[in-house]
Amino acid sequence: MTEPGAIKRPGGHSLAYHASPGNAPGVIFLGGFMSDMTGTKAMAFEDHCRARGRAFIRFDYLGHGQSSGAFTDGTIGRWADDAIAVIDELTEGPQVLVGSSMGGWIMLLAALARPTRVAGLMGIAAAPDFTEELISHGLDDGQRSVLMDEGVINLASDYGDAPYPITRTLIEEARDHLLLGGPIALTCPVRLLQGMADRDVPWRTALTLADRLAGDDVEVTLIKRGDHRLSEPHHLERLCRTLDALIEGIGETL
Repeated sequence: MTEPGAIKRPGGHSLAYHASPGNAPGVIFLGGFMSDMTGTKAMAFEDHCRARGRAFIRFDYLGHGQSSGAFTDGTIGRWADDAIAVIDELTEGPQVLVGSSMGGWIMLLAALARPTRVAGLMGIAAAPDFTEELISHGLDDGQRSVLMDEGVINLASDYGDAPYPITRTLIEEARDHLLLGGPIALTCPVRLLQGMADRDVPWRTALTLADRLAGDDVEVTLIKRGDHRLSEPHHLERLCRTLDALIEGIGETL
C-alpha cells in the first residue's frame, strides 16, 4: 500500500493524505468524527474518481487516522483549518467537497473560508452543529457535571468498542462555528443525502440545512431505509451517481 503524503501544520503536527491526480474540478473527501481516510466511502470515491480521471484527495484531520496529534486536542475550528490547508496546499482550481457526518460541517466552514475555490458541496448525513444539537443538548445533569469538572466525558459508540471522548473544549470552541441558527452565505450547488433511518443525525437536519443555505441550487435526497453510514453497495452507487451529476452540472458553468 502506498505511504501517505504529509503536510506540516501548527505545533509540529502533520496531516496524512492520499492524492490522485486528474481533471478538475477535483474532489476532496472529508470524513466524520473519529473516522479516517481508509473508510468505505472514502475508498469508494477514490476508486470512482480514479476510474474517471478526476483529481481526488482523502486525508485525516489532527488526531485522526495516520495524522499526528491526540484526538482530544482537536476542535471543530482546528479540523476546519486542516481542511482549508488541504485546499490551499494540495489543490489547484475548483474543488468539490464531499463531507460525511461531521465532515458535512467541516465542508461548510471550509467553503465559507474559500468560496472562490469551492465549486460544489455534497453532504452525506451532514451534521453541522452536532456538538451542540446532538451532544450538549443530550447530556444529563450527571454527564454535564463530569464534563465541566473533569473536562472530558466518554460516550458510548455504536461503531466500535472504543467510546467517544468528548472534551469541554470541543463543545465550547464549537459554539464559535455554529451555522444552523441563521443564513449560510454559500451559493454554490449543494447536494445533501440523508438516511431516514439514521440514528445519529435526524433526517430533518438536512432540510434545515437546505433552508439555511443562500443558494438556490440545493437538493435533498432522503433515503427511507438509509442508515447513518450509507455504505452498502447500493448506497455507494447512489453517492457516486450523485457526485457525477453534480460535477457534470458544475462543468457547464466553469
